[in-house]
Amino acid sequence: MAGLTVAVQGPRTAPRRVRRPLLSLVPALVVGCYLLVAAVGPVLIHYDPVHTSLEDRLLAPGSRVSGGGTAWLGTDGLGRDLLAQIVYGARTAVLIGVSTVALSCLVGVLLGAVAGYFRGVADAVLARIFDVLLAFPAILLAIVIAGAFRRSVLLVVVALAATGWITFARVTRGIALSLRERPWVDAARVLGVPGRTVLARHVLPFTAGPVVALATLEFALVVLAEAGLSFLGIGLPASTVSWGQTIANGKEYLETQWWISTLPGIALSLLIVNVGILGDQLTARYGRGRSDRTG
Repeated sequence: MAGLTVAVQGPRTAPRRVRRPLLSLVPALVVGCYLLVAAVGPVLIHYDPVHTSLEDRLLAPGSRVSGGGTAWLGTDGLGRDLLAQIVYGARTAVLIGVSTVALSCLVGVLLGAVAGYFRGVADAVLARIFDVLLAFPAILLAIVIAGAFRRSVLLVVVALAATGWITFARVTRGIALSLRERPWVDAARVLGVPGRTVLARHVLPFTAGPVVALATLEFALVVLAEAGLSFLGIGLPASTVSWGQTIANGKEYLETQWWISTLPGIALSLLIVNVGILGDQLTARYGRGRSDRTG
Protein backbone atom coordinates (compact mmCIF):
# COMPACT_ATOMS: atom_id res chain seq x y z
CA MET A 1 0.00 0.00 0.00
CA ALA A 2 2.84 2.35 0.83
CA GLY A 3 4.38 1.79 -2.57
CA LEU A 4 1.01 2.38 -4.21
CA THR A 5 0.59 5.66 -2.34
CA VAL A 6 3.95 6.93 -3.51
CA ALA A 7 3.18 5.98 -7.09
CA VAL A 8 -0.11 7.87 -7.01
CA GLN A 9 1.18 11.03 -5.30
CA GLY A 10 4.36 11.29 -7.36
CA PRO A 11 2.81 12.50 -10.64
CA ARG A 12 0.65 15.03 -8.75
CA THR A 13 3.49 16.76 -6.90
CA ALA A 14 6.15 16.71 -9.59
CA PRO A 15 4.49 19.19 -11.99
CA ARG A 16 4.00 21.67 -9.15
CA ARG A 17 7.68 21.57 -8.31
CA VAL A 18 8.57 22.19 -11.94
CA ARG A 19 5.94 24.88 -12.45
CA ARG A 20 7.07 27.14 -9.61
CA PRO A 21 10.65 27.70 -10.86
CA LEU A 22 9.32 28.41 -14.35
CA LEU A 23 6.90 31.03 -13.05
CA SER A 24 9.65 32.65 -11.01
CA LEU A 25 11.61 33.23 -14.22
CA VAL A 26 8.82 35.24 -15.86
CA PRO A 27 9.81 38.63 -14.34
CA ALA A 28 13.43 38.17 -15.39
CA LEU A 29 12.35 37.22 -18.93
CA VAL A 30 10.03 40.23 -19.21
CA VAL A 31 12.72 42.62 -17.97
CA GLY A 32 15.18 41.01 -20.38
CA CYS A 33 12.78 41.64 -23.27
CA TYR A 34 12.54 45.31 -22.30
CA LEU A 35 16.32 45.58 -22.20
CA LEU A 36 16.54 43.92 -25.62
CA VAL A 37 13.96 46.30 -27.08
CA ALA A 38 15.78 49.27 -25.57
CA ALA A 39 19.09 48.15 -27.05
CA VAL A 40 18.03 46.85 -30.47
CA GLY A 41 14.68 48.53 -31.15
CA PRO A 42 15.98 52.01 -32.05
CA VAL A 43 18.38 50.40 -34.52
CA LEU A 44 15.55 48.64 -36.35
CA ILE A 45 12.96 51.43 -36.17
CA HIS A 46 13.78 54.89 -37.49
CA TYR A 47 11.86 57.63 -35.71
CA ASP A 48 12.11 61.40 -35.54
CA PRO A 49 10.23 62.69 -32.48
CA VAL A 50 10.15 66.24 -33.86
CA HIS A 51 8.70 65.33 -37.28
CA THR A 52 4.91 65.48 -37.55
CA SER A 53 2.52 64.19 -40.19
CA LEU A 54 -0.90 65.80 -39.87
CA GLU A 55 -2.27 63.57 -42.63
CA ASP A 56 -1.74 60.54 -40.37
CA ARG A 57 -2.99 61.97 -37.09
CA LEU A 58 -5.18 59.91 -34.77
CA LEU A 59 -5.03 56.71 -36.82
CA ALA A 60 -6.26 53.53 -35.14
CA PRO A 61 -3.90 50.56 -34.60
CA GLY A 62 -3.24 48.69 -37.85
CA SER A 63 -4.09 51.62 -40.12
CA ARG A 64 -2.18 52.49 -43.27
CA VAL A 65 -0.22 55.74 -43.23
CA SER A 66 0.29 58.17 -46.09
CA GLY A 67 3.82 56.91 -46.70
CA GLY A 68 2.58 53.39 -47.44
CA GLY A 69 3.55 51.79 -44.13
CA THR A 70 1.41 50.48 -41.32
CA ALA A 71 0.88 52.11 -37.95
CA TRP A 72 0.69 48.88 -35.95
CA LEU A 73 -0.19 50.67 -32.69
CA GLY A 74 -1.78 53.75 -34.25
CA THR A 75 -0.63 57.38 -34.23
CA ASP A 76 -1.02 60.31 -31.87
CA GLY A 77 -2.53 63.77 -32.35
CA LEU A 78 0.44 64.91 -34.44
CA GLY A 79 0.61 61.83 -36.66
CA ARG A 80 3.62 60.28 -34.91
CA ASP A 81 3.88 56.50 -34.83
CA LEU A 82 3.01 55.11 -31.40
CA LEU A 83 5.03 51.89 -31.73
CA ALA A 84 8.19 53.90 -32.36
CA GLN A 85 7.43 56.11 -29.35
CA ILE A 86 7.06 53.07 -27.11
CA VAL A 87 10.31 51.55 -28.38
CA TYR A 88 12.28 54.78 -28.02
CA GLY A 89 10.59 55.41 -24.69
CA ALA A 90 11.91 52.06 -23.47
CA ARG A 91 15.44 53.13 -24.36
CA THR A 92 14.95 56.42 -22.49
CA ALA A 93 13.53 54.66 -19.42
CA VAL A 94 16.37 52.13 -19.29
CA LEU A 95 19.04 54.79 -19.86
CA ILE A 96 17.76 57.11 -17.15
CA GLY A 97 16.99 54.24 -14.77
CA VAL A 98 20.45 52.68 -15.05
CA SER A 99 22.25 56.03 -14.89
CA THR A 100 20.32 57.26 -11.86
CA VAL A 101 20.65 53.98 -9.96
CA ALA A 102 24.37 53.77 -10.76
CA LEU A 103 24.99 57.32 -9.51
CA SER A 104 22.86 56.79 -6.40
CA CYS A 105 24.53 53.45 -5.70
CA LEU A 106 28.04 54.86 -6.06
CA VAL A 107 27.43 57.80 -3.72
CA GLY A 108 25.27 55.92 -1.23
CA VAL A 109 27.47 52.83 -0.89
CA LEU A 110 30.64 54.85 -0.40
CA LEU A 111 29.13 57.20 2.19
CA GLY A 112 27.24 54.43 3.97
CA ALA A 113 30.27 52.13 4.17
CA VAL A 114 32.55 54.89 5.49
CA ALA A 115 29.98 56.03 8.06
CA GLY A 116 29.16 52.52 9.24
CA TYR A 117 32.73 51.27 9.49
CA PHE A 118 34.59 54.31 10.85
CA ARG A 119 31.64 55.71 12.89
CA GLY A 120 32.53 58.95 14.68
CA VAL A 121 32.07 62.30 12.94
CA ALA A 122 31.33 60.78 9.52
CA ASP A 123 28.43 58.78 10.90
CA ALA A 124 27.04 61.76 12.83
CA VAL A 125 27.20 64.07 9.80
CA LEU A 126 25.56 61.48 7.54
CA ALA A 127 22.77 60.98 10.07
CA ARG A 128 22.03 64.72 10.04
CA ILE A 129 21.97 64.73 6.24
CA PHE A 130 19.48 61.87 6.37
CA ASP A 131 17.24 63.87 8.68
CA VAL A 132 17.31 66.95 6.45
CA LEU A 133 16.69 65.17 3.13
CA LEU A 134 14.05 62.81 4.50
CA ALA A 135 12.08 65.85 5.68
CA PHE A 136 11.26 66.59 2.02
CA PRO A 137 9.31 64.16 -0.19
CA ALA A 138 11.67 62.74 -2.80
CA ILE A 139 9.40 63.46 -5.77
CA LEU A 140 8.80 67.04 -4.56
CA LEU A 141 12.53 67.70 -4.35
CA ALA A 142 12.98 66.20 -7.84
CA ILE A 143 10.22 68.48 -9.18
CA VAL A 144 11.91 71.54 -7.66
CA ILE A 145 15.31 70.64 -9.13
CA ALA A 146 13.92 69.70 -12.56
CA GLY A 147 11.77 72.81 -12.76
CA ALA A 148 14.53 75.22 -11.79
CA PHE A 149 16.82 74.45 -14.74
CA ARG A 150 16.63 73.78 -18.44
CA ARG A 151 15.20 70.36 -19.25
CA SER A 152 17.73 67.66 -20.16
CA VAL A 153 18.51 64.00 -19.55
CA LEU A 154 21.41 64.87 -17.25
CA LEU A 155 19.21 67.16 -15.15
CA VAL A 156 16.59 64.42 -14.69
CA VAL A 157 19.28 61.95 -13.59
CA VAL A 158 20.70 64.41 -11.07
CA ALA A 159 17.25 65.38 -9.80
CA LEU A 160 16.24 61.76 -9.20
CA ALA A 161 19.61 60.81 -7.69
CA ALA A 162 19.51 63.76 -5.27
CA THR A 163 17.54 61.64 -2.81
CA GLY A 164 17.97 58.18 -4.32
CA TRP A 165 21.38 57.66 -2.73
CA ILE A 166 19.92 57.84 0.79
CA THR A 167 18.43 54.34 0.64
CA PHE A 168 21.72 52.84 -0.54
CA ALA A 169 23.61 54.68 2.20
CA ARG A 170 21.28 53.48 4.95
CA VAL A 171 21.41 49.85 3.83
CA THR A 172 25.19 49.89 3.41
CA ARG A 173 25.67 51.62 6.75
CA GLY A 174 23.65 48.94 8.54
CA ILE A 175 25.67 46.16 6.93
CA ALA A 176 28.97 47.90 7.71
CA LEU A 177 27.94 48.36 11.36
CA SER A 178 27.30 44.63 11.62
CA LEU A 179 30.43 43.51 9.78
CA ARG A 180 32.88 45.76 11.61
CA GLU A 181 32.45 43.57 14.72
CA ARG A 182 33.03 40.27 12.93
CA PRO A 183 36.10 38.15 13.88
CA TRP A 184 37.81 38.39 10.48
CA VAL A 185 37.54 42.20 10.54
CA ASP A 186 38.98 42.31 14.07
CA ALA A 187 41.79 40.00 12.98
CA ALA A 188 42.64 42.26 10.04
CA ARG A 189 42.78 45.29 12.31
CA VAL A 190 45.01 43.44 14.81
CA LEU A 191 47.40 42.54 11.96
CA GLY A 192 47.73 46.22 11.15
CA VAL A 193 45.80 46.23 7.87
CA PRO A 194 44.84 49.84 6.97
CA GLY A 195 41.21 50.77 7.48
CA ARG A 196 40.66 51.51 3.79
CA THR A 197 41.92 48.06 2.86
CA VAL A 198 39.75 46.38 5.47
CA LEU A 199 36.74 48.30 4.20
CA ALA A 200 37.42 47.40 0.58
CA ARG A 201 38.29 43.71 1.08
CA HIS A 202 36.31 42.57 4.11
CA VAL A 203 33.23 44.82 4.23
CA LEU A 204 32.18 46.08 0.80
CA PRO A 205 32.05 42.62 -0.87
CA PHE A 206 29.32 41.56 1.59
CA THR A 207 27.12 44.49 0.53
CA ALA A 208 26.93 43.33 -3.10
CA GLY A 209 23.86 41.09 -2.72
CA PRO A 210 21.63 43.50 -0.78
CA VAL A 211 22.73 46.44 -2.92
CA VAL A 212 21.88 44.61 -6.17
CA ALA A 213 18.44 43.71 -4.81
CA LEU A 214 17.89 47.30 -3.69
CA ALA A 215 19.10 48.65 -7.04
CA THR A 216 16.46 46.57 -8.81
CA LEU A 217 13.68 48.06 -6.71
CA GLU A 218 15.07 51.58 -7.06
CA PHE A 219 15.20 51.15 -10.84
CA ALA A 220 11.43 50.70 -10.93
CA LEU A 221 10.90 53.79 -8.76
CA VAL A 222 13.22 55.87 -10.95
CA VAL A 223 11.44 54.85 -14.16
CA LEU A 224 8.08 55.74 -12.62
CA ALA A 225 9.38 59.07 -11.30
CA GLU A 226 10.87 60.00 -14.68
CA ALA A 227 7.56 59.24 -16.38
CA GLY A 228 5.82 61.42 -13.80
CA LEU A 229 8.15 64.35 -14.40
CA SER A 230 7.74 64.06 -18.18
CA PHE A 231 3.97 63.80 -17.79
CA LEU A 232 4.02 67.10 -15.90
CA GLY A 233 6.14 68.69 -18.63
CA ILE A 234 9.20 69.39 -16.46
CA GLY A 235 11.23 66.27 -17.25
CA LEU A 236 12.80 65.56 -20.61
CA PRO A 237 12.83 67.94 -23.59
CA ALA A 238 10.48 67.38 -26.52
CA SER A 239 13.33 66.00 -28.62
CA THR A 240 13.67 63.01 -26.25
CA VAL A 241 10.91 60.42 -26.32
CA SER A 242 9.45 59.47 -22.96
CA TRP A 243 6.51 57.30 -21.97
CA GLY A 244 5.33 60.08 -19.68
CA GLN A 245 5.20 62.56 -22.56
CA THR A 246 3.36 60.09 -24.78
CA ILE A 247 0.77 59.43 -22.08
CA ALA A 248 0.34 63.18 -21.55
CA ASN A 249 -0.12 63.73 -25.30
CA GLY A 250 -3.08 61.36 -25.33
CA LYS A 251 -4.94 62.56 -22.26
CA GLU A 252 -7.15 64.80 -24.44
CA TYR A 253 -8.26 61.85 -26.57
CA LEU A 254 -9.00 59.22 -23.92
CA GLU A 255 -12.65 58.82 -24.90
CA THR A 256 -12.02 58.27 -28.62
CA GLN A 257 -8.35 57.54 -29.35
CA TRP A 258 -7.68 55.54 -26.19
CA TRP A 259 -4.55 53.81 -27.53
CA ILE A 260 -2.39 56.95 -27.35
CA SER A 261 -2.25 56.93 -23.56
CA THR A 262 -3.28 53.34 -22.81
CA LEU A 263 -0.57 51.44 -24.70
CA PRO A 264 2.41 53.39 -23.30
CA GLY A 265 0.78 53.13 -19.86
CA ILE A 266 0.57 49.36 -20.22
CA ALA A 267 4.23 49.20 -21.29
CA LEU A 268 5.24 51.30 -18.29
CA SER A 269 3.13 49.25 -15.87
CA LEU A 270 4.46 45.91 -17.10
CA LEU A 271 8.05 47.05 -16.69
CA ILE A 272 7.53 48.44 -13.19
CA VAL A 273 5.54 45.43 -11.95
CA ASN A 274 8.03 42.87 -13.24
CA VAL A 275 11.06 44.81 -12.01
CA GLY A 276 9.39 45.06 -8.61
CA ILE A 277 8.73 41.32 -8.49
CA LEU A 278 12.30 40.61 -9.58
CA GLY A 279 13.58 42.91 -6.85
CA ASP A 280 11.45 41.12 -4.25
CA GLN A 281 12.85 37.78 -5.41
CA LEU A 282 16.42 39.03 -5.09
CA THR A 283 15.71 40.56 -1.69
CA ALA A 284 14.22 37.30 -0.40
CA ARG A 285 17.11 35.27 -1.77
CA TYR A 286 19.90 37.40 -0.38
CA GLY A 287 18.06 37.97 2.90
CA ARG A 288 17.65 34.23 3.37
CA GLY A 289 21.28 33.66 2.41
CA ARG A 290 22.49 36.15 5.03
CA SER A 291 20.31 34.62 7.74
CA ASP A 292 21.62 31.16 6.90
CA ARG A 293 25.24 32.29 7.15
CA THR A 294 24.75 34.21 10.36
CA GLY A 295 22.74 31.42 11.92
